[in-house]
Amino acid sequence: MNLNMMEMLAKIQEMQAEMKKTQEGLEKLTVETEAGGGMVKVIANGLKKIIKIQVDKDIIDKEDPEMMEDLIIAAVNKAIEAADELHKSEMQKAAASMIPNIPGLDLSKFGL
Repeated sequence: MNLNMMEMLAKIQEMQAEMKKTQEGLEKLTVETEAGGGMVKVIANGLKKIIKIQVDKDIIDKEDPEMMEDLIIAAVNKAIEAADELHKSEMQKAAASMIPNIPGLDLSKFGL
């Protein structure tokens, strides 16, 4: 194996290690969203996993469970969107440190 191929393999391994480190970091980063003026709060991590849902007792109404359900759905959807943006941002930062800035190179197809 020639030297260039060895260097390329080493660079690929370095990139894989950096991406793994970024993924592990995303598990620890969180976003918090709310719906209904804060009556429902949702916390998700950078891996797009819901960690916690808080529901204000004032919206618990046995006669109108649909209102609470709608607020929970809205807050969860917001949390997933925010976590997705956080995920993309962190992965772009990690990729930017490893991939040279080439004008016209579009990495969005790769989630970066």
